[in-house]
Amino acid sequence: MRAKLITRAGFEALKAEMEQLWRFERPEVTRKVTWAASLGDRSENADYQYNKKRLREIDRRFRYLERRSRELQVVDYSPEQEGRVFFGAWVEVENEEGQTRHFRIVGYDELDLDRRYISIDSPMARALLKKQLDDEAVVVTPEGPATWIVTDIHYEKPADA
Repeated sequence: MRAKLITRAGFEALKAEMEQLWRFERPEVTRKVTWAASLGDRSENADYQYNKKRLREIDRRFRYLERRSRELQVVDYSPEQEGRVFFGAWVEVENEEGQTRHFRIVGYDELDLDRRYISIDSPMARALLKKQLDDEAVVVTPEGPATWIVTDIHYEKPADA
């Protein structure tokens, strides 16, 4: 089984979400459930029913994040990565028509197309792994193979690197 990778920033965001759920959201919703339960008949109490449902959602999400955090392998920046495409790289590519794409290769848990984060398991990322500047990468698409040229590679470095 392949390791489930995550960047340091992604892992910190996951831990921050767990902290937010456990220390702030859950206690607040628990107070609301307790208050709503004190009003009596719970079967027709919308505050009780809604907040009880929200509490289950928080607990389910927290359990998922906790279990997931134990399965993940954090990949930190390493100077040896420079000049080649590896996990965590920001990559810019250009095709024969002059179209460019700029994205970061991350793990499944960080996938966010709005931030231009693509999964390491995507066809584009798999084609680019270990490539250097000016290398060609052939990406298999439903329309057929597409050739992209690597025009830039950089990494987010920790403050102490």
